[in-house]
Amino acid sequence: MKQVWVFNGAGGRFPSAIFEQRADAEKWIASNSLTGVLTQYPVGIPVYDWAIGNDQFRVKNEREKSAAFIQKFSSSAQPHIHFDNGKADSQE
Repeated sequence: MKQVWVFNGAGGRFPSAIFEQRADAEKWIASNSLTGVLTQYPVGIPVYDWAIGNDQFRVKNEREKSAAFIQKFSSSAQPHIHFDNGKADSQE
């Protein structure tokens, strides 16, 4: 499955960059001393469906099937890296 790396800057509402390679993203983040989160996303499948299909999320009630829930869904199972002033946290 194809995947991309999406960077969301601190305080931003929308992603500021999308990369095919993690190394390219990290280089750009470091060179600009950025703060935010770099997250890996599958291409061609919603994260909600990906998480269910990979047993990372189980729908527990009707609210979790609603548009309001699905449109804001993200999964802690997605690889993500926090950056502060261009430096990655030691935890992933």
